[in-house]
Amino acid sequence: MLTDSERFAFTTRRHHAFASTGNAYDATQCDETIQTGDTLIVLAEKVVGVAMTWPFAVTTAQGKLHALSAPRDGETLADLARSLHVSLADFEHAAEIARRLGFPLDPQVERLLARAAR
Repeated sequence: MLTDSERFAFTTRRHHAFASTGNAYDATQCDETIQTGDTLIVLAEKVVGVAMTWPFAVTTAQGKLHALSAPRDGETLADLARSLHVSLADFEHAAEIARRLGFPLDPQVERLLARAAR
């Protein structure tokens, strides 16, 4: 029998909101309800990130979350996502949330998203 998530033609996204990026980082380390690829939102610091073992920000502001290192020559957003064990959709969704909130995106993420859209 199919679960509700399997029956519907959409991907479920989980968002977790925190008072600080420090709280967000700590929660990704010990809260089992936070899954790799979930979106982390910290309104007070204008940060949106992606949950994983080393949670990272897709916004210019990172707070206590990790910043992405510069992509290697020819590296695509899909390559970067794969190397971080998250999906391309996780990146795209977090970036979309950041845009809708009016938070500036990390310029590296912005470039990679633009390249992926071509």
